[in-house]
Amino acid sequence: MELTLSAKIHYQNTHFITSAPDIRHLPEDEGIEIAFAGRSNAGKSSALNRLTNQRSLAKTSKTPGRTQLINLFKVQENCHIVDLPGYGFAQVPVELKKKWQKSLGEYLQKRESLKGLVVLMDIRHPMKDLDQQLIFWAVESNIPVQVLLTKADKLKSGARKAQLLKIKQDAVGYGGDVAVDLFSSLKGIGVDQLRNKLDTWFAPAILAMTVPSEEAPVSESAENTVDDAE
Repeated sequence: MELTLSAKIHYQNTHFITSAPDIRHLPEDEGIEIAFAGRSNAGKSSALNRLTNQRSLAKTSKTPGRTQLINLFKVQENCHIVDLPGYGFAQVPVELKKKWQKSLGEYLQKRESLKGLVVLMDIRHPMKDLDQQLIFWAVESNIPVQVLLTKADKLKSGARKAQLLKIKQDAVGYGGDVAVDLFSSLKGIGVDQLRNKLDTWFAPAILAMTVPSEEAPVSESAENTVDDAE
């Protein structure tokens, strides 16, 4: 499903709504949400800032594990992006790690408005165990997945292409709807492809607001006009 040019989404208008420790503190479960997930320091915040052409929409940090909450952003009416807590972090207490993992799991399993999952992986260290578990879960739940191989600028062109081909081949084994693309927040690699994918996932919400009802009620004045004409 493709959006017409007039209905294209303007990601630069995206703005922060709220942070929540778990799904019970999020707004109503309605509309369409696209979640961004990845290991700590995979580049989620940088990707969100590049996607929206904003320097500080999402807070960036060189310290893994700083994103402790579920962060909700509004793109436009009924269209939201969710920045999920980073996983796989090592430099935090075990109890805190368990708490974050629980809130992440609850969101993925219970949030009905979740309609697409963007999984970010450092192109130099892709498909770790937790990455694979996340993709398997999404496939089993019939949720489409867009894998972004981030920091693609860190590899030379030949190595980038080879890594992309390998991960694409690996993705076939997951079944389901799993796409893989290169991405670099620094160089802008893959940004247009990401916007196009999100356009597709958000399309049902956009169309629901732009397509008029098939049986619009006829006003009384309109009925009288028809009678007079006869």
